[in-house]
Amino acid sequence: MDYRYLIVGGGMTGHAAAAAIREKDAKGALGMLSADPDKPYARPPLSKGLWLGKPEDKVWLPDVPGLDLHLGRRAAAIDTKKKEVRDDQGAVHRYEKLLLATGGQPRRLPSGGERVIYYRTFRDYRRLREVKGKSIVVIGGGFIGSEVAAALTANGKEVTMVFPEDAMGARVYPADLAKSISRYFEEKGVRVLANDTVAGIEERGARTAVRTGKGHELVADAVVAGLGIVPDTALAEAAGLRCENGIEVDEKLQASAPGVWAAGDVARFPSRPLGGRARVEHEDAALGMGRVAGHNMAGGDARVEPLPFFYSDIFEIGYEAVGRLDARLEAVASWKTPFREGVVYYLEGDRVCGVLLLGIFGQVEAARKLIHADAPVKREALKDAIQA
Repeated sequence: MDYRYLIVGGGMTGHAAAAAIREKDAKGALGMLSADPDKPYARPPLSKGLWLGKPEDKVWLPDVPGLDLHLGRRAAAIDTKKKEVRDDQGAVHRYEKLLLATGGQPRRLPSGGERVIYYRTFRDYRRLREVKGKSIVVIGGGFIGSEVAAALTANGKEVTMVFPEDAMGARVYPADLAKSISRYFEEKGVRVLANDTVAGIEERGARTAVRTGKGHELVADAVVAGLGIVPDTALAEAAGLRCENGIEVDEKLQASAPGVWAAGDVARFPSRPLGGRARVEHEDAALGMGRVAGHNMAGGDARVEPLPFFYSDIFEIGYEAVGRLDARLEAVASWKTPFREGVVYYLEGDRVCGVLLLGIFGQVEAARKLIHADAPVKREALKDAIQA
């Protein structure tokens, strides 16, 4: 099969790239290899809207005209000199322009096997939705773990969370906010086992037992893990592309081989606001980078937007965030209601590099401007920098 444009990866990044290509080139042969058996879909509803009554058919992304979809096909090898991709069924796909949007693979536990749902795909959502029992263990207290735990609790499940940090989101939030969120989850009925680890997972008939490092035994109807991802660079590395914690790309998302681009979770791009080079694993980056890659593959000259935006909803708490959120950075908070409504500024030296808008909406652009200004700030002035 011969394509002017070939996309490896059927997620939101690949779909955004395909749509951008079609905006500039209505007729060029366009193909997509996707290991997922489902056509492209939006991922955020998997841990948000679908649990709050949003219809499943709303997750599907619009069809891209003339896109040749190869679902359930994994790329096995790339020859950048011949400009060929061989898939896991032996078919060879030739290209002029290639995009690698391979995303990442979930970090896995050493035990548990298929008993553990590594929550990432629509199939994972369906599997968790079909669980009949009420008792569920969620491993991981980060972004996905907290959203899944909140969604399950809101749907009447009895949830126990296990994670090694002092509090939920401890790698991202200031310590006092992280502990407040953990208490909030406990008030909502979630059993929170902080500072604990998974020592083993084993079958108990139809149920699954999770043993923790502190001696707890949790027998559950389902076990879900949200432990982050590892960028899926195996294909790129085997093809000789430069990789270091992702596929190395320039500001136009071109990789180190001619005619090859990379975007989304797998791409590591230059970004001064994010500390030199960065890899971002959020929806906004997936969509934005996909559009930039597709635009440039079709002859454009766009550059990647280096400042990530992301959001979350956990029970009645919602937030939006811009830039670098890292608990190791200095944080200055301006609360309207402590730990429920306010702004947290993340500083590197005397410059703002990240902003968390907790319960505050419509201020994302103000946060972006503050970070892009890249100017020294006085801590006392931050109290009024963005109005809560």
